[in-house]
Amino acid sequence: MRALLAAAALALASAPHAAEVAYPPVTPRALEFPRDHGAHPEFRTEWWYVTGQVEATDGHALGFQVTFFRSRTGIGEGSASRFAPAQLYFAHAAISDPAHGRLRHDQKAARGMPGVAEASERDTGVTLEGWSLRREQGRYRAVIPAGDFRLELDLAPTRAPLPHGEGGVSRKGPEPRHASHYYSRPQLQVTGTIEVQGEARAVRGRAWLDHEWSSEPLMPGARGWDWTGVNLDDGGAIMAFRIRDEQGRPLWAAATVQDADGTARRYGPDEVAFEPLSTWTSPRTGARYPVSANLRIGGRIWRIEASMPDQELDARASTGAIYWEGAVTVTRDGSRAGAGYLELTGYAEPLRY
Repeated sequence: MRALLAAAALALASAPHAAEVAYPPVTPRALEFPRDHGAHPEFRTEWWYVTGQVEATDGHALGFQVTFFRSRTGIGEGSASRFAPAQLYFAHAAISDPAHGRLRHDQKAARGMPGVAEASERDTGVTLEGWSLRREQGRYRAVIPAGDFRLELDLAPTRAPLPHGEGGVSRKGPEPRHASHYYSRPQLQVTGTIEVQGEARAVRGRAWLDHEWSSEPLMPGARGWDWTGVNLDDGGAIMAFRIRDEQGRPLWAAATVQDADGTARRYGPDEVAFEPLSTWTSPRTGARYPVSANLRIGGRIWRIEASMPDQELDARASTGAIYWEGAVTVTRDGSRAGAGYLELTGYAEPLRY
């Protein structure tokens, strides 16, 4: 759900000097791996998004986010210059540390250029000025030398990719054109190190990876979305989202619930609801975010609770958006059920697309 956070790229692509580009529509087809782990540069937007919760050997708990975005601008595609901004790349990284009380985060942006910012079309392999996410021998590795922290994490899949929607085509509205190709890798086993201000900790835990690409994912009138990806303690997984209008009313919603044995069920708009329980207001932007909520999927209810309220990420220096992206715990019937991440967009200002 985060391709549209590349708002600056989309604004550039629609500028008067941008060429008219025929972005391909999202149409039903079988996902093919390892090819679909790689980039799809003909589509307008694409992202690889990893979130996780880990624990150090000293018991210190941390959450982390690593996201790489690619955007096709429609500018300079016929140019022989390696400086033509035909593809733009952005990256966000953040650490959620309740002991610190707010996100530590960093961001990068660059035009596509070999050796600087690029993404492989054969398999996951995206780099941006020294930051990287790669898949080799079936495992992912993220290396993020950020400003005041560093991530070096290995992520081992425990199951096959989980397609969303119909065979990996995830609808974002009643019209078929509002859709994306979308799959997740839940229950990734994480090992590695997280270094904060010169202090490195060995960590281990669980993570979630999303890969999504699209050309026109949101319908007119949409202000933003709420999204969550949860690794359940019993080995299952939940992905759910809703798209909101200017008044906060749901325009569309969907969910996938996977059992520990890999069996998955998809749910449509009438079966998914986010019900806010409490909010936090940012002292920096004035945005009011629902940091705890009941998530209803079919006949089941999970409660989502932020690990700390201040997990707002100001990405105006790269994608142009302000959003809340944070670690959460999930309970059901009063008992812990899992942990994951919650993303809240369009609360500070409407997304531009």
